Amino acid sequence: MKPIVFGLIGAGWRAEFYLRIARELPERFEVGGMVIRDNTKRKEMEEKWRIKTFSTIESLLENVSVSFVVLSVPPSVNPDLIIELTNHHVPVLAETPPAPDLDSLLRLNQEIKSHAKVQVAEQFNFQPRNASIQAIVDSGKLGSIRQVQISVAHGYHGISLMRKLLGIRYDNAEIHAYRFVSPLVNGPNRQGPANEGIVIESEQTVATLYFDNKLGMYDFTGDQYFSWIRSPRLLIRGEKGEINTNQISYLKEYHTPIYLDLKRVNAGENGNLEGFYLKGFLAGDEWVYKNPFIPGRLTDEEIAIATCLEKMEIYVNGGESFYSLEEASQDQYLSLMINKAVETKTACVTIEQNWTKKNINVKERKI
Repeated sequence: MKPIVFGLIGAGWRAEFYLRIARELPERFEVGGMVIRDNTKRKEMEEKWRIKTFSTIESLLENVSVSFVVLSVPPSVNPDLIIELTNHHVPVLAETPPAPDLDSLLRLNQEIKSHAKVQVAEQFNFQPRNASIQAIVDSGKLGSIRQVQISVAHGYHGISLMRKLLGIRYDNAEIHAYRFVSPLVNGPNRQGPANEGIVIESEQTVATLYFDNKLGMYDFTGDQYFSWIRSPRLLIRGEKGEINTNQISYLKEYHTPIYLDLKRVNAGENGNLEGFYLKGFLAGDEWVYKNPFIPGRLTDEEIAIATCLEKMEIYVNGGESFYSLEEASQDQYLSLMINKAVETKTACVTIEQNWTKKNINVKERKI
């Protein structure tokens, strides 16, 4: 099997996830080259990662044969680069979100050509625990899902999980939201652990999204990703059962309730000599998720991003879309409307935008 060769534009914190995946799994993935405009940064990345770098997109495409290009750039830059690359018939896997605001989302979806091959690297659905939960939901054991309470990811990431677990696509929502500030001892960040413990202000956003006969509840504190004392939470309810974070309960039949724990299984623990990697997740005696990248020593986030890369290669070669520009636009739009509801202290009702081929505006009414 030949590795998937892709180009990478950008050299920030996020771009290094792709580089680590390629380094850990060279038989599966290869970064053919990177576009880095800053000369100093380009030299640093060449020395650190032993990789080809270029100053322009044109020089990358002229010198390297890639299956697709990954955009790991700020949201404000995404739209123009997506349009530029797809106008040259280059498939694009864009980092999230595809655009920073509603106007740029509308422009991007209007200007993108019909032949464009674009997907967005929304990884949270593919994180192993989330993928395990989705598999249980898809099995029908819980019945029809009507309510999801989610506190595992911010903004559009959380919305993407919510929509998929609820089984909805472009349904309109009535959104109520507010923000709560409370004290919290600081924790690690992207640079590592804090040098000292100090009390900071922690912002929490809480929102309810009513999708006709389905309810989504969004609750996230920005510190959760790194904090040692703020835990992720997830509640999914159907008429036959529910999942409460790692606990599963459902009715096998009316008189037979089943109670299971979602169990993470790792190799390399307690004297095990298979290696050091995630094997998968069990629910009772059933594998609900198996790691497709064994024996790579990847974090859950890297496993999810590697899944996006693999699915992108399938998509480029005629396979199914896995997270389209339209879906990403919808999730970003809903996230923006949550922020609008917080800022204006009004309930926002969403209406179809141009990515659903209809005209839209946003109706508001006082809470």
